Amino acid sequence: MSRLPDMLRTQRFDDYRFYHQSTVNQTLHLFSAIIFLACYALLFRDPALAGLVGWLAMLTRQTGHFFFEPNGYDAVNEVSNEYKEAVKVGYNQTRKIILLLVWGSAPIALYAYPRLFGLFAAPVDRLDFIRHVGVLWLAIGVSGALARMLQLFVARGVATGLVWGFKVLTDPFHNVALYWNSPLKLMRGELIDSAIADANWGDEAPEEAAHPT
Repeated sequence: MSRLPDMLRTQRFDDYRFYHQSTVNQTLHLFSAIIFLACYALLFRDPALAGLVGWLAMLTRQTGHFFFEPNGYDAVNEVSNEYKEAVKVGYNQTRKIILLLVWGSAPIALYAYPRLFGLFAAPVDRLDFIRHVGVLWLAIGVSGALARMLQLFVARGVATGLVWGFKVLTDPFHNVALYWNSPLKLMRGELIDSAIADANWGDEAPEEAAHPT
């Protein structure tokens, strides 16, 4: 149990230095984190609305990754993009594309099969249909996180999977604390976070050797 905080710090530090170098991406993560916090507040009161809000936040985050984050050789960390994609603990770009395709297919599936093989009552109006989409999107988000966690159990061990799951759940809080000043950096014209080169979140050796999963 004493290793878990170190593993969490390592995962968060690697996530920051490898995948959040763009201040545009950081700023979008700040906005999406605030939206996710609203989603958490809605989760037990209105799961359908939480599902809709949660995927709005997810799209905001992934826009930063796909369109603004550097994808070539990482001179700051002296590794290739291919290496980073191979060792990513969470969802790399290939996995994200698959998840987003499933997400985008959900409204189409509900339009073709409004009751989705008996999972829903027949919608009586457009609002009913939208709420069913929200519930389905929520289920896809939760299932996607659980599926990756189970993959990590097999590939890297139960502790790594549990730590990653905790990290994902608490990322909105951590992103607000970490990226609150990213919009200011962006307004100053700093497109790449200059603090990453000198960042050090602990002197201990990494808890886990990086290897593809």
